[in-house]
Amino acid sequence: MQTTRARLGRQLLDARTRAIREPVRCFSASASRGVREPPPPPPKAPQDGTTHFGFETVAEALKEQRVRGVFSSVASSYDSMNDFMSLGIHRLWKDHFVRNLNPGRNPLTSSSAADTQGWNILDIAGGTGDIAFRMLDHASHINNDAHTNVTVADINPDMLAEGKKRSLQTPYARSPRLRFVEANAEKLDMIPDNSIDLYTVAFGIRNFTHKDVALREAFRVLKPGGVFACLEFSKVENPLFNAVYQQWSFNAIPYIGQLVAGDRASYQYLVESIARFPSQEEFSGMIRDAGFLIPGKGYENLTDGIAAIHKGVKPAN
Repeated sequence: MQTTRARLGRQLLDARTRAIREPVRCFSASASRGVREPPPPPPKAPQDGTTHFGFETVAEALKEQRVRGVFSSVASSYDSMNDFMSLGIHRLWKDHFVRNLNPGRNPLTSSSAADTQGWNILDIAGGTGDIAFRMLDHASHINNDAHTNVTVADINPDMLAEGKKRSLQTPYARSPRLRFVEANAEKLDMIPDNSIDLYTVAFGIRNFTHKDVALREAFRVLKPGGVFACLEFSKVENPLFNAVYQQWSFNAIPYIGQLVAGDRASYQYLVESIARFPSQEEFSGMIRDAGFLIPGKGYENLTDGIAAIHKGVKPAN
């Protein structure tokens, strides 16, 4: 298994010229005349003991509570709301994310009996199961792997309850290959050191209070040669497209949130949290600072940077 993990790490590190790039639909909206510009982020960084909640500066202890409230409010409508916000594009991003990681060990091509044990995957902030179900489907149907398992960890019990309910529509509901745990990504005490083959987090890390602490925890729990993979909203590169996207984000999305979920404030926060998230280069640097090796430039832009996939490999030695 050590050889396989090291091989996975080397494949990612050599992938800078072989990255899989698939066309992804993009979406836009026309900015109506007289629509207000999105408010700029506060110019100053928070002081000690405070952090950002969207564009607000709040006490660190309060942020976790308020984020919990946001996701409790939107849990039952979260994926439907993402469909409305992105015209379904988030599903394409997630499909590409999973295909690119290629989870599972194919018993027909494994070099040793140990390789047939499957991967241990930890999906952080994955309460609704959206990524976990895709991982298990890919491992089972593409790699003929009936042993790879996924632990879904989320700080929010309402999101986990939604994931458990949705799992009943999959073959994995009562299988040891899937489990749900309530956990804080910054303190994964229930996960042993060097025990995870693949750590994933999709559209969640921007909500963490201490992203650097969460990255160090990811490094701790991964096996040598294991992979950290993050799918997150990012910075649009084209200025004209970015102007349209910002108008859509700050004017349309909170309004749609009010119509679909009856909750404008939560979706206003989600939009602001995207604007607050570090750029592609900055976040790649944070991953490197946590101890990871960075394959290529460290990220792949999706839809001109609306979202990005970031990767890091834990050194084998």
